[in-house]
Amino acid sequence: MANIKTQQPLAGIKVLDFSTLLPGPLATLILAEAGAEVIKIERPGRGDEMRSYVPKFGADSVNFAMLNRGKKSIAIDLKDAKARESLLPLIKDADVVVEQFRPGVMDRLGLGYDALRAINPKIIYCAITGYGQTGPRAEVAAHDINYVAESGMLSLAAGEDGAPIVPPALIADIGGGTYPAVINILLALRARDASGQGCKLDIAMGDNLFTFLYWAMGNGLAAGEWPKPGGELVTGGSPRFFVYRTRDDKFIAAAPLEQKFWENFCDAIQLDAAYRDDSKDTAATKRAVSKRLREKTAAEWQSIFAGKDLCCCVVASMQEALDDPHFKARGVFSNKVSADGKTIIALPVPVADRFRGAEESAGYPRLGESNDLLDRKP
Repeated sequence: MANIKTQQPLAGIKVLDFSTLLPGPLATLILAEAGAEVIKIERPGRGDEMRSYVPKFGADSVNFAMLNRGKKSIAIDLKDAKARESLLPLIKDADVVVEQFRPGVMDRLGLGYDALRAINPKIIYCAITGYGQTGPRAEVAAHDINYVAESGMLSLAAGEDGAPIVPPALIADIGGGTYPAVINILLALRARDASGQGCKLDIAMGDNLFTFLYWAMGNGLAAGEWPKPGGELVTGGSPRFFVYRTRDDKFIAAAPLEQKFWENFCDAIQLDAAYRDDSKDTAATKRAVSKRLREKTAAEWQSIFAGKDLCCCVVASMQEALDDPHFKARGVFSNKVSADGKTIIALPVPVADRFRGAEESAGYPRLGESNDLLDRKP
């Protein structure tokens, strides 16, 4: 049955986005993909710092293009009182404000939650920071890896030398900032439907990382079994959840956790019976599996694993993943971002296809191109 698109659920919702770089802009991108009108508020001349990154796509960086597809841009000096005053009509008309400054910055500019609520009691004010609006670290400068380190997450996985491994994704920015921001903005909109009142949302990236650590917390708190770096079921301590090197120096991601999958896996690689009970000597079983997988190429193992239930696959490069027929068939890369007559794949975001607009290709805003919106009347 064809997926019939409905009216976008955030159509008519207006968002003022004061954020820069990744967490806030990705959050407002998700809102925009669901139909919200998103207006970026940027500093004159340079705009969002991410505009200056490389490589370029059009006049600005491809990072900026992907994160700001379909938005509008106003360039304004927030330190100028008259310039701030010109924002008042937009504030009166806005549903959501997203900002990513250190605590207190927006208050000093006269644009904090209390000031905006006095103008527009229905405003939903979402402040995204690393450590939150309160607490001993509220003013501390940090980045993604710092939040991951201080939450205990970074200690869980370790390389051969025992040192923590730098995560391959910005987990705190996206998993601790972007997604909680979107979830809570949507919850706040729903609550406002009932109460008629807006609210302030304090989104702390560091706080929200503990959700990912449910098993580590549970093991430690309930059983006193605090995780060992690289030594637990899903952090490299088990042969059932590990990455193995093949003969051609590619890699197999093996995750036959459940017994039925493990048995299928052992059969497929013809693992010696002496090592199939991995509870006896986990390290020995891991070495035996590693030796077997090193005997064939990735393509040979892929052929052997085909059609079998064993939760194993070849590690794909980013380029290979973008060309994967499964993701293409799913329409993951159907939307495009455009600039200067060129198009590339738009950043896929977790908004169901039925809630997206009909336009598949959209550009990103040039700095200040929508300054005429400052004349908008509420």
